[in-house]
Amino acid sequence: MTQSREDFEARLRQIGAERYHDKHPFHDMLHGGDCTPDQVRAWVINRYYYQHSIPMKDAAFMSRLEDPAMRKIWRSRIEDHDGTDTNEGGIKRWLRLAEAVGLDRDYVASTDGVLPATKFAVDAYVRFVREKSLLEAVAASLTELFAPKIHKDRIAGLLKNYDFADDSSLSYFQNRLKEAPKDVAFGLAWVLDHADTQEKQDAAAKALEFKTDVLWSQLDALYSAYVTPARIPPGAWQPGEGLAGAKAA
Repeated sequence: MTQSREDFEARLRQIGAERYHDKHPFHDMLHGGDCTPDQVRAWVINRYYYQHSIPMKDAAFMSRLEDPAMRKIWRSRIEDHDGTDTNEGGIKRWLRLAEAVGLDRDYVASTDGVLPATKFAVDAYVRFVREKSLLEAVAASLTELFAPKIHKDRIAGLLKNYDFADDSSLSYFQNRLKEAPKDVAFGLAWVLDHADTQEKQDAAAKALEFKTDVLWSQLDALYSAYVTPARIPPGAWQPGEGLAGAKAA
């Protein structure tokens, strides 16, 4: 049976309540001040791969849109990450965080040290958006519904527990608190409007679950490599690599 608009929205929000990555133990460590400097660096390096892939995901989605009005709305997502003449963009803000934790920004931008599992998860998300229905692609973006809380918790936790944290290094998260609401308001309304059969609602819910799996699996890989059992796969970042000033040393 097709759910009402209200019931279907509640179903989507319940997915976040049960599956969003704010519940992952790595985030408990990070926000509670229990990560070592190298564990923070590993997180910054691997999360960058996700950040730098988001504009490519959005560009792939836009290339499928025939409606110029929707392309215009969606284009702001790319600008939020890549920047404009008046906005440096989320990618540059993330690289400023990388510098603040002692990493060389060129090393991070190269993505050389990213965990294989991170690449597999993020690349799978980009392919999902490129190949699945428009409804599924938009529904997968709705993890932004659950992001404000984790951004607020992260800002508070990092400021309390780490010397590198200040308004400059955390500007990515502060800006997402302003940028994400407009994106998710549009995306949620669009999904609720277009998921008008049980089949479409089920597909949209599955797409959102898939996206929560993408986020969770990145943290699982990070935890396994740099927390316990601390088994870093070949080719992934090793503590001591890619540090600021290392090239001149």
